[in-house]
Amino acid sequence: MIGLQDPTVWAIAGGALAAGLAASGSAIGCGISGCAAAGVVTEDPEKFGRVLLLQALPGTQGFYGFVAMFLILGKLVKLQALGDQFTLEYGLQLFFAGLPAGIAEFTSAIYQGKVCAYSTAMVGKRPAEFGKGMIFGVVVETYAVLGLLATILLVNKVGVDLLAQATTTVVK
Repeated sequence: MIGLQDPTVWAIAGGALAAGLAASGSAIGCGISGCAAAGVVTEDPEKFGRVLLLQALPGTQGFYGFVAMFLILGKLVKLQALGDQFTLEYGLQLFFAGLPAGIAEFTSAIYQGKVCAYSTAMVGKRPAEFGKGMIFGVVVETYAVLGLLATILLVNKVGVDLLAQATTTVVK
């Protein structure tokens, strides 16, 4: 029976939150920076290529969230293969392992969208400052990467003891 006592439910919820929050943040961030980009391109269509890069930058967090989800699902499949040994504890661990990526990607994508919107306005007035605008946006990206890294490290720790026991049993 599927319910809150099912470890699979919790693991899938962790992956879903990682991917869903990241994608939502990216959509918001790209929307914010896209509005600024549209204003600049209205004034000078030649700047489209530069402002498109700034507009797309907050979209990377959505990809990080999908990476986190796939890592969680991959670990889930390995743990499910162990049958009854895959307990609620492991499902909850996978759930909480997905939160750093989901929360960090959501938040950083929105703020990166705001930074990129201001950088787009800067490029509209001073096209030579494009590199500086990208750097401003990439600084925010650092925290998205840290959120994904935290999730990767946490997912890799889930079930290490259980998987080690299973490997030792198979080898004997």
